[in-house]
Amino acid sequence: MIEKSLYENYRIGFDEKIAPDSDDYLFVFNENRELYLNENKALPTSLDSFNINFCWYIGEYMGKKAFVVNVESDESFHTLHEVYELDHDLYHIAGKAVLVNDWYISHRFCGRCGTPTRLDEKDMMLKCPECGQNHYPRIAPAIIVAIRKGDELLMAQHSYHDTIRYALIAGFVEPGESIEEAVHREVLEEVGVKIKNLKYMKSQSWPFPNSLMLGFTAEYDSGDIKVDGDEIVRAKWFKKDEIIRYASDISISDWLVQNFIDTTP
Repeated sequence: MIEKSLYENYRIGFDEKIAPDSDDYLFVFNENRELYLNENKALPTSLDSFNINFCWYIGEYMGKKAFVVNVESDESFHTLHEVYELDHDLYHIAGKAVLVNDWYISHRFCGRCGTPTRLDEKDMMLKCPECGQNHYPRIAPAIIVAIRKGDELLMAQHSYHDTIRYALIAGFVEPGESIEEAVHREVLEEVGVKIKNLKYMKSQSWPFPNSLMLGFTAEYDSGDIKVDGDEIVRAKWFKKDEIIRYASDISISDWLVQNFIDTTP
């Protein structure tokens, strides 16, 4: 998990009138949200070979202008997971760029009346000239929690995971509920137990596709494990030497698991 600030090397900005120069950072994405890297596993320095759908200035990165570029291509680029393993810093800013890419693709037409939208003169926002609806970039808040019972950690097998055998309980925040309510609800729904001493730990931007993951720890309170049989197919308590780790540390889940291991005698 990347723990450094996005703004350590990046300054936010957005302007449709600014065009890239030869030494600027070009984050080129295809329709599959994959990032183009050249044969040296670096960003391209030119857009001459691409069929461009749009190119937007999104601020400054490492002292140079940065652009998100959407192109038409049959070529397979690099997934964000692959980019993370190649270069953590590059993945960090690419995660920002892909969300801008998704936002513009999704809101070129107003979701209320269907009219083509226009870029705002000041903010990163698309506005509808017909009905006045404003369309800002969207993120979906989600929670993930490490639940402790003595020296054991509750982990579950999710029906949609092909490669991860057991993981922490996680889920999306529902409209009208608080973050804390979401944690308690998800745990009760998925594994049938109640928790206490809920503690916020840290958060993580998770561009798969557009989440903000909020990480918590909690203690077991009451109830027997009873999985929902839909999202969760089985769950059990693990001692720290029984936990099988992820292949990558990209996720806040890995950080929470490591935190449990480090704080358990």
